[in-house]
Amino acid sequence: MKKFSILLTMMAMAATGATAQVNAADSVMNHAGGNRLSVGGYGEVAYSRNFYSDNPGRYANPETYAKAPNHGRFDLPHVVVYLGYDFGKGWTMGSEIEFEHGGNGIAYEKEEKESGEWEQEMEKGGEVELEQFWIQKSFGKWANIRAGHIVVPVGLNNAHHEPLNFFTVYRPEGENTILPSTWHQTGVSFWGRYRSWRYEAQLLAGLNADNFTNTGWIHKGAKSPLEYDIANKYGVAARIDNYSIPGLRIGVSGYYGHSIGNSYPRNANGVDATYKGKVAIGSVDFTYNAHNWIVRGQADYGYAGDADNLLNVSNRIDKKSPYHHSEIFSKNAYAFGIEAGYNIFSQIQQLRAKNKKFYIFGRYESYNPYASKTSGTSYDFTAVKRFAFGFNYYPLPQIAIKVDYSKRILKSLYNNEPSLNIGVAYEGFFL
Repeated sequence: MKKFSILLTMMAMAATGATAQVNAADSVMNHAGGNRLSVGGYGEVAYSRNFYSDNPGRYANPETYAKAPNHGRFDLPHVVVYLGYDFGKGWTMGSEIEFEHGGNGIAYEKEEKESGEWEQEMEKGGEVELEQFWIQKSFGKWANIRAGHIVVPVGLNNAHHEPLNFFTVYRPEGENTILPSTWHQTGVSFWGRYRSWRYEAQLLAGLNADNFTNTGWIHKGAKSPLEYDIANKYGVAARIDNYSIPGLRIGVSGYYGHSIGNSYPRNANGVDATYKGKVAIGSVDFTYNAHNWIVRGQADYGYAGDADNLLNVSNRIDKKSPYHHSEIFSKNAYAFGIEAGYNIFSQIQQLRAKNKKFYIFGRYESYNPYASKTSGTSYDFTAVKRFAFGFNYYPLPQIAIKVDYSKRILKSLYNNEPSLNIGVAYEGFFL
């Protein structure tokens, strides 16, 4: 019972951000301790009322849909179960099973670039994913080797993706648009901690350029419709975090790899064999948690080589291929964002004593998955500026009730996209 109490205390600190000493990559899993077997997870329930038309023609003919009916939706964005086990002598196992949008099934979407026709969304085995599964050997705090399916800690959202690590009901839009989220791939990781530093380097299966799109940049590049992750090409990722200043964490992360030809079947001729499809990403992020304030921010910039040659890749041309994409892809993408919240219950002694929190927050971000014209083609509706404001109420350290009003601001040709979002999220360990 004593161990269980200690574990809950640790989770309370993590969930409310009471300490900046949160490890990157799988930040909830790193708070498990004290038991051989660890069981936990997180989940989100969300309701949205979007005060704009969701018709797939709203960008092609914005005038037609300026006063079209709005729409609402209930959703379970992520429900996750963690299982971890300590074998002893430095050997541990961690796993994460994720149910996205309610569980297993086939997802369909209205494809905006194909005159609104229905298309099947590519989801590996439906919408139940093994997001993490790894075996780790620890030689000390400074040196750990992890092999298996792991989180790629590039950007703020991937390194700290649990729902109590952001104020909005849904994950921050910018990074969630241009990068895989949560980005997880099979590979090997070396990570450790030394004094005020945490560091990590990874060798991974490469991204697949066949899945790159104009509205999501490399967002779908880590997905595979096959029973395995293709590794004709490889990628590397790295991250460094510093905790020298009390309450402040500053992180730098990046990725580099080749993406053209990392598909099945692999074409030995033509574009597939001639070009590499280099992908390079750089990111800076921080979290400040002190004096009743939480402030988070990130800046991501990405470059993709040979973007104008993707139109001629064999799997993208073949309409029967699960990789078929007709969109022109941008060589550049960016996402910048910052949010700040103040705990007003900190000024009320009775509520502060009960460890209840109520954050009033605001957020601003700017992002564009199609930041540079390719082959003279532009998609101006992809440039988005977004603000959001609202509150997070913590009746318990592991539970947050979230409300936000959000508005996407597009270029003047298009209609802006306001919405009201309400959500409940939890994050914790049960054993």
